[in-house]
Amino acid sequence: MTNNAIARINENSSLDSPAPSMSLAFVPAATQGTLLRMFADPNVLAKDERAGLVKQLKDCVVRYPDVAELRVVLGMALCVNLQPQEAMEELAEAVSLAPDSFIAHLKMGELWMRLRVCTKAQDHTNYAARLAENLAQAELARRQAATLRTMMREGIERGGYRTPWLSFGRLKRLWSRNRGEAEALATVDAG
Repeated sequence: MTNNAIARINENSSLDSPAPSMSLAFVPAATQGTLLRMFADPNVLAKDERAGLVKQLKDCVVRYPDVAELRVVLGMALCVNLQPQEAMEELAEAVSLAPDSFIAHLKMGELWMRLRVCTKAQDHTNYAARLAENLAQAELARRQAATLRTMMREGIERGGYRTPWLSFGRLKRLWSRNRGEAEALATVDAG
């Protein structure tokens, strides 16, 4: 967290408990309970309540743009609200603001894992494991890495992001193989 963000916390008297090490200190007290309920069980809130919560978190991010942990919380809320593209952008910004943040890398890895892009998920998860400062963090990263290994072993991964022109190459190979098989069958039948 930057010194500017900490100074803004200390200047802001509307926060009940300005603890700079906790990302929820930036969120109004009325929103904190709803946020914690949503993370405990995503189905507890209705769609409009989740959207309102996301709007409140976006307002907090506008007020404190340099706080990476707040962007992580917003990214997690966007994931629960089924907005993965916006969540990816917020988590990427959190990773760029705080490249040595365990939680930013872990949650970015989790999002990539849920999107089944296992290589990117593995990169962020492994980096989070190296950043772990205690046994609980190390265990979270270990479990996520184990899930990723299982997914990769069982083939539950998107094919990766490649150029669309590769599909034409596959079609051409398939067409030429089918033509070759038809010619081979014709020569067998003729003989």
